[in-house]
Amino acid sequence: MGLTFIEATVTGPSGKQRQLQFMVDSGASYTLLPEDVWRDLNLKPKRKVTFTLADGAHIERYVSECHIALEDVDGHTPVILGESDDDPLLGIVTLENLGLILDPFKRTLRAMQMRLT
Repeated sequence: MGLTFIEATVTGPSGKQRQLQFMVDSGASYTLLPEDVWRDLNLKPKRKVTFTLADGAHIERYVSECHIALEDVDGHTPVILGESDDDPLLGIVTLENLGLILDPFKRTLRAMQMRLT
């Protein structure tokens, strides 16, 4: 299985920005920001959520929200306020909010095909 990485810019409520390289994680619901990033952006916890990891372990993390821009799309997304040793992850909720999907064969992001009925 290959890994997919993408550059994105995250913006906090004060307009401060950070550019990060995210690993696209199709198994993660929410996008995760490392502690130094979310603190620098001045993000504040909104609620605490329990997450189940791939090995079945449970962890608690605070969740907030920020603006994220990648490729030719941008928008607001919930983010996990990670700890200092956490790596940036781009989760499915963010991809769906931005109208993107992960192509697992080409390991790239592409626009969702949406049909109106």
